[in-house]
Amino acid sequence: MRETTPSILTVSQRRFAWVAFMAIAIQAPIAARVLHDDSWLLSILVGMMIGTLILVDDAQRHQPAADSVE
Repeated sequence: MRETTPSILTVSQRRFAWVAFMAIAIQAPIAARVLHDDSWLLSILVGMMIGTLILVDDAQRHQPAADSVE
């Protein structure tokens, strides 16, 4: 059986998270300038949550693999 690194996200989910993070990073400042209310702050919050998920996933990928007992 092939060993895999412990991670929260699969490779495709990780790619999608990066695309979503970058889209929000581009969209939020534009929305802040265009909108007259503070609803653009929700984009900042969602971007922070996605960024945190990417950081946690990256930290788990860089941990050494646990020894399996057979």
